[in-house]
This record gives sequence, C-alpha cells and structure tokens, in this order.
Amino acid sequence: MAVDGRGVVRDWLKAHPPKQGYHLVALGKAAAAMAAGALNAAAPGLEAGLVVTRHGFLDMPVLGDRRIRALEAGHPLPDAQSLAAGDALLRFLQEAPVDAEFLFLVSGGASSIVEVPVEGVDLETLRQLNTWLLGSGLPISAINQVRAGLSRIKGGRLAEHLQGRRTTLLLISDVPGDVPSDIGSGLLLPPAARARPELPPRFAGLPFQPPMTAASRVEAHILASNSRAREAVVAAAQAMELKAHLQPLLPATDAAGCGAALARTLLAGKPGLHVWGGETTVKLPENPGRGGRCQQLALAAAQILSGHEDTWLLAAGTDGNDGVTDDAGALVDGGTLARGEEGGYDAADCLKRADAGMFLEASDDLIHTGPTGTNVMDLMIGYKA
Repeated sequence: MAVDGRGVVRDWLKAHPPKQGYHLVALGKAAAAMAAGALNAAAPGLEAGLVVTRHGFLDMPVLGDRRIRALEAGHPLPDAQSLAAGDALLRFLQEAPVDAEFLFLVSGGASSIVEVPVEGVDLETLRQLNTWLLGSGLPISAINQVRAGLSRIKGGRLAEHLQGRRTTLLLISDVPGDVPSDIGSGLLLPPAARARPELPPRFAGLPFQPPMTAASRVEAHILASNSRAREAVVAAAQAMELKAHLQPLLPATDAAGCGAALARTLLAGKPGLHVWGGETTVKLPENPGRGGRCQQLALAAAQILSGHEDTWLLAAGTDGNDGVTDDAGALVDGGTLARGEEGGYDAADCLKRADAGMFLEASDDLIHTGPTGTNVMDLMIGYKA
C-alpha cells in the first residue's frame, strides 16, 4: 500500500540506513506500523526504542522486541497514560548516550497520546480544553496551535531535550498542506507564525507559552500523505480498467455541507471513480450523538443520492477510525436514506444532533477496518455507473 506505515519507513531506511546503535522513538496512531518498518529494514542497528500509540493500536512485531518499550494512551482525548507516556519520552531521551543518533517516526494522533503539560495545567483541564477544541469546527492547524501553547514538548519544544544529538524525523502527514510542524503538534519543529484562535472565557486564564521561534537542526522527511493515497487509488482503478478522476484536496469546511456538495458533483459528473481527500470539520452540539466527520459527511451525501441506484460514496478515515467511534466511516448509496428511515431514524435530525452513526448503523452502511497502519486524513471515493 502506497501510504502503509511499515512499507514507507522500511523503504526509506533501506535507502538511508541509520548508523549502528540508533535510538527509535515512534509516536502516533501509525507508530506501531512505522516501528515495524524500522525493524524490517534496520533491526540489527537498533539500540533501544520507545513506541507510543493509541489504545488498541499495538501489534506483535513491536511487542515481540525486547529492546522496545511499547505504551498505549488516550485518543482523541489525552488520559493519564498520555501523561505517563510524556514522562517516559523525556526519560528515554535523557538516558540515551551523549553520542546517540535518534530516529523519530511521527504520525497523527501524537498530539493526544503523549503530553507533558506546562505547570499549572492538569489532566482534567487538558481534557476539557480538547473536548471544546474537537467540537469547535476549527481546522487542525489552529487546534494544534492551542495545544502547543500549553505543552512542554509540543511546538518544537521537545527538540531542546535532544541536546544537539543527530536526529532524523520521518513523518506520515495527516494535515492539509503537509506542513511538517503541524503533524503531531510539531514535537521537534517550531510552528508557523499564526495568531492563536479565540477561546471561550473559561480558558482565558490558562498559562499559554509564547511559540518557539528557534530553528531546529532536525532532518525531516514526509513519507506519506493524502495526495499520495489519492494517486494510488486512481492508479489501482486504472489498472482495473476503470475510469478514474483525481479530485483536489477538500477544504477544511463543514462535513455535512461538504458531503452534500460532493454528492451533487458526483451526480453531475462523468461516469467512473472520483477520488477526493482531506479533513472536514464538525461543530458539535452540547450533547453529541454517535459518529464522526466521515459519517456526518456520508449521511449528508446520502440525502442527495437518495433514489439514484447507480451512485455510491465512501467516506472513511485512513487510520481506521472516525471521531470517537471504532468505525472507519460509511459507504452510502441511493437506498441509504430509505433503509435508515425504515429503522426509525430521521437523517436531518441525526445530522443536527451529530448522531449520523446511529442512522448509518440502521441503514447497514457503516464500515469497520480496525487499525490500518497509516493516518493520512480522510478519503472520499465516489462511483457513478
């Protein structure tokens, strides 16, 4: 697979082998797969490693290597294990030899699963703030900027703990524009200059730090991205002699509005496969229901596709989960609306309450993949016969 964490890391390290005795740090939802790729390519040279990923995302290649300490922590909200992982990360860097070479493997999700908050900020405050951020409708760049302001390791601050030791950073991008400092809240890279978004009054007194401005000596490379995933889907379709149309990255706009627009574009477009990608947003009501941005997008699309038996739309998170659910997303068609209504649900009401998952479960359109070993935002794949 073109964006598989194991494959892209393995291939890069075979072409750029690290020196003997390197120290591995893998963070994010694709951390276990990326670490497995390092073991495939350069296992003999590994001195020690630390892998931190989301609960349920570890796999056997990493767990079976005694040189690697593997931890799981909370996502999308940080938990006590996230703070423990942050402490473990700082200890790992501190205890490494002065001449150690570090290999960092970072993917999306690192913002939540590893954290060392600034003094005066506790876990409950972090969870409340992240709950608001995730339901605010803000783009991920703005969300990560707020997170970095309250962290001792985000926004490039972790680089200070490297103490000048040689470090290579390999990234899987889950952010629009593939900005390296936005991935995982930029642990090793100072952020781009941006104004911090306005927050509710209850967060006004938090001890935000000014952003880092010093340049990092870290060598960074992006190995996988949404554009690469979209191109791979189109290539696979063409290899099957299907007509395929590569569409641009979607703007970070409201998921429901985007879903309706994609459905209209699909119905008016040429026959064949249409491939979009990106990361939409959902502004959550006070008591949201079940679902995520892909399910919200898919249900809104299903309203437009209703009655069109020759058209389908898949919306899924490439990491295998959508929002706080274990579902990756949904595959809807012209009969989705009728099937969900037969199950007793109203699509407009479910969209209003951010409860698209309940409707799509009733219509039997949810998809479940489990962890995929990558995280390159979302894919939306439409087909018109």
